[in-house]
Amino acid sequence: MVANKNEFFWETRVYYEDTDAGGIVYHANYLNFMERARTEWLRALGIEQTELLQQSIGLVVTSLEIKYLAAAKFNEMLRICSQLVELKRASVEFEQKIYNNDNNKLLVSAQVRVACVDLSKMRPRAIPEFILGELSRVV
Repeated sequence: MVANKNEFFWETRVYYEDTDAGGIVYHANYLNFMERARTEWLRALGIEQTELLQQSIGLVVTSLEIKYLAAAKFNEMLRICSQLVELKRASVEFEQKIYNNDNNKLLVSAQVRVACVDLSKMRPRAIPEFILGELSRVV
């Protein structure tokens, strides 16, 4: 679900498998929610990562700064907001926030840098032009 050109919202439910013994989301699972939201945004822009992988192109997280503000619990609906902050020749920086969808409470805030990599050489490479074109429309 797209809110405006530079923001993308994606919703998901907290499943039992996402939680720890106390019924709250295990801290590393927030990273999974953010990854899925970025993937769905790319998909909404017509960019399929399976096609990139066939060309030996990967989009990998190179840095992450995260703040845990409150816990999500089993069966809650979450809304992940992804915003493109910076677009460079070989990397993209996102700001991502996870909210409780029912009360709009901010739970997690993160800055995520993703680099484009040639998977056959495991070296950075320029983001393909068609991806840069799509992303530059939302900056």
